[in-house]
Amino acid sequence: MSYIETPLKGCFEITPNLFKDARGSFFEAFNKAHFYAATGLSFEVAQENQSTSVKGTIRALHYQKGAYAQAKLVRVLAGEIIDVVVDLRPGSPTYGIHHRTKLSALNLKQLYIPKGFAHGFSVLTNTATVVYACDAPYQKDQEGGIYFADPSLNIDWGLGERRPLLSEKDQALPLLKDVF
Repeated sequence: MSYIETPLKGCFEITPNLFKDARGSFFEAFNKAHFYAATGLSFEVAQENQSTSVKGTIRALHYQKGAYAQAKLVRVLAGEIIDVVVDLRPGSPTYGIHHRTKLSALNLKQLYIPKGFAHGFSVLTNTATVVYACDAPYQKDQEGGIYFADPSLNIDWGLGERRPLLSEKDQALPLLKDVF
């Protein structure tokens, strides 16, 4: 596997080694020991989530607060997305900075998102199925979010002129300056 740290410290793009033969293909999606050796970070799965969304959907910038913060490992089983993270770690030199990358069922790339980040994605194909493993369970009363079109973040969600499909909750999220 290839582990490349993004400009946001502790956030990694991971590409597995794909093995193909006449039967099909195989790759190792996650190996705890290899992950630690490459990143110096521990990651244990406490909860795994899966979503399927249609083209133009934005699942906005969500996070869990304080002791309920979650690290995530995100990958796409079908389709293609733009995956976006925003550093919300107090005192971080990259606080309020975002990173975006394309994840797809074809490129097999994954994104490791450390605790203290907001996360969201937009769907580029007719549908996309996304799996994200989390190191802590979801706590509804500890959730937070940031409005997807916050001008201070200036995120290109890759949708061009297409009007995004958003949940009611995501439409009402605050701007970053109003969160902390």
